[in-house]
Amino acid sequence: MANKNYEIAVLKGDGIGPEVIDEALKVLEVFDYPKFSFREYPCGANCFLETGDPLPSQTVEGCRNADAVLLGAMGLPDVRWPDGTEMRPQIDLRIELDLFAGVRPIYLYNQAHTPLKNINVGDIDFVILRENVEGLFASMNGGIQLRGEVAVDSMVVTRSGTERVVRFAFELAKKRARSESRVTCVDKANVFKSMAFFRSIYDEVAADFPQVQTDYAYVDALSMYLIQKPQFYDVLVAENMYGDIISDLAAGLIGGLGMAPSADIGSDAAVFQPSHGTAPDIANKGLANPIAMVLSAAMMLRWLASQYDDQQAYVAAEKIETAVKNVVGDSKMVTEDLGGQLSTVQLGDVLVGAL
Repeated sequence: MANKNYEIAVLKGDGIGPEVIDEALKVLEVFDYPKFSFREYPCGANCFLETGDPLPSQTVEGCRNADAVLLGAMGLPDVRWPDGTEMRPQIDLRIELDLFAGVRPIYLYNQAHTPLKNINVGDIDFVILRENVEGLFASMNGGIQLRGEVAVDSMVVTRSGTERVVRFAFELAKKRARSESRVTCVDKANVFKSMAFFRSIYDEVAADFPQVQTDYAYVDALSMYLIQKPQFYDVLVAENMYGDIISDLAAGLIGGLGMAPSADIGSDAAVFQPSHGTAPDIANKGLANPIAMVLSAAMMLRWLASQYDDQQAYVAAEKIETAVKNVVGDSKMVTEDLGGQLSTVQLGDVLVGAL
């Protein structure tokens, strides 16, 4: 669709969220096309402190009506509900928009950024698919605590929810088209009935994709395998909590969460955000790494390209990804977390100059 003006909802959030999202917007605004109209909406822990609501209804509706959503980061460790849990409006938004697929690419841009030996640029290149609205997270707002002695949360795994995220994983593996396309089922099927059910549905869906290899790993063993042989993995699909945990572990292989973009994707809506949190300890100090947010913006462009058959959006995404590869390949032209000396804004400026 040529010359479409994309309506993008912008949720800056808390902590370093506004800082990193400003750099992503700066990068997107370089392009004459695609064209964007950005509209900012209130959200997050600071929004709760000001209004009593961390995710106002007008924000949800704005996201629902937008072509896509860019989200910085939400929540602050000292702003909690009476039950002791943190504000988590980003999770509420996933449920409101039914964003069932949490897509978390893991790619090594610089050999110096991994703690592993004998690993080169591009050797680590896989995607974690996290079921995003069920699993243990389904207990959110619904767990119980009895008399200060016992607390119970429940794991929820449905056929429909599992089938759609597993199918998404196999379709993604086909699209990535590696020499050996593979989807790894990450579970704990040797212990939990819910996970044995998850695996059985994986097997049913896998039968529809004979060209994609199947693979299985218990989540505890996978934590070791990702360190020992990260090159082996292509696409991994997991229950919500397991996906949350292993994606943080995987980010540690490529330089940290500041290098880990993500997307929460549904049937007709999507939110793009870095995998990291709000990091209030470094907020407003110019220390935040904006790369994950910028790469999340590139993921947004790829998604818009597929949704609207927009080749120019795809080209813009490739230009951003190439700029990141060229910039991050120079170990000095990065922020402090990666051993450099650039501020958040300075790194954003370097990326703009590399486009």
